[in-house]
Amino acid sequence: MRAATSYQRALATLSFGVLAAGDFWRYLLSWWGWGALAGVVVVLSILELVRARVDVRRLPSFLLLFLAFAAVSIAWSAYPGASALGVALTLATTAVAVFLATCLSWEEVLETFSDTLRWILGLSLLFEFVVAAFIRRPVLPLWVDYSDLEKIPAAFYWSRDLLFEGGRIQGIVGNANILGMLALLALIVFLLRLAARKGSPIWGWFWVVVAVANLALTRSSTVVVAAVVVLLVAAFLWVVRRTTGTARLAVFASGVVVAIGGLTAAFLAREPLLALLGKSSDLTNRLDIWETVGALAAQRPVVGWGWVSYWVPWVPPFDDLVVIKGVTYLQAHNAWLDVFLQLGAIGVAIFGLVVLGALVRSWGMAAEVTRIRYSAAELRWPETTAPLLLLVALLVQSLAESRLIIELGFALLVIIAVKTGWSDPERAEGVEA
Repeated sequence: MRAATSYQRALATLSFGVLAAGDFWRYLLSWWGWGALAGVVVVLSILELVRARVDVRRLPSFLLLFLAFAAVSIAWSAYPGASALGVALTLATTAVAVFLATCLSWEEVLETFSDTLRWILGLSLLFEFVVAAFIRRPVLPLWVDYSDLEKIPAAFYWSRDLLFEGGRIQGIVGNANILGMLALLALIVFLLRLAARKGSPIWGWFWVVVAVANLALTRSSTVVVAAVVVLLVAAFLWVVRRTTGTARLAVFASGVVVAIGGLTAAFLAREPLLALLGKSSDLTNRLDIWETVGALAAQRPVVGWGWVSYWVPWVPPFDDLVVIKGVTYLQAHNAWLDVFLQLGAIGVAIFGLVVLGALVRSWGMAAEVTRIRYSAAELRWPETTAPLLLLVALLVQSLAESRLIIELGFALLVIIAVKTGWSDPERAEGVEA
């Protein structure tokens, strides 16, 4: 595959920045400013796809089916205007992700993603330091007027000025859980690139420290669990790669038994584990949210209420579906429940096939069960595990957040699905189509 141009790499870095730090741009530039920037990125990405003559028919079939089903759901949607907007945003995110997947090599994707994460994590620590050392008070997003509120909910602040108080920082993305997940994704990429001896080792370890600092200062329970699961999968993969034949089958069987046993033990000991993670028994209101969303989804269990991706607060039933302490929630805090609400059981099944396909192919690539020449030709062995570990982290997050169906989460899913499932045999061997 021909190396990406400097322009394509710059566009890729900007694209990852818009996808990963959406709230930063919205807080800084307003929704209109973010929309203009995102629109420019989408248009430029589509132009690159046209220049590269990318045949979208060669994208993974289940991904195309999911997008088509989401689009068709406008016909039966309870909020057709909002569904049209949601479908447009999902297609726009997909277009950017397909540009990243088809116009850049695996190495270039990981490198530009790494560059973006360094900017976000570094600026997040700097931002929180400036707020704590010089501004010395919580900071609200720009361009938003909360003067009509008697008390501004803590969730509305860009930074809560908690760095010197030992509280959870939110960084430039304005959310501790999002920043924590970005730090975990960065840690995965940084460490694997170090293992592959890509870039300066001194700077590589410096950014590992920065990622760990962000991870520690956000103290996200979801991210801690995701990190543990990623570590276990990496350890299991390390063992699998060093076995063959009957021994590998025995390792697989042992892994399944250990996984089932671990999940059972975690369920039985959920209360002390939640206490250890600093979570209440209701998972910080998530049980109430899931119950409310589940009851609504059960009213249309087959095809759902219509695709909208991230909930829109100006349309029923989302305007007052979940309101806690003055904050109107705009997600189900579970990606699978969100898909069930919006596209019903059929949508969950199709989305599950998209995820399963990407997961199986990523595992085959990482464990060398299957030979994906397109990736093997470009990456050293540590980096061949990046798609699997990134996807595992996102899947764990999907149980407590709905980020897998929007912005960076959905884009990474599409990138991994396309990179491991591109059906063009010439591109699969790294030949320019």
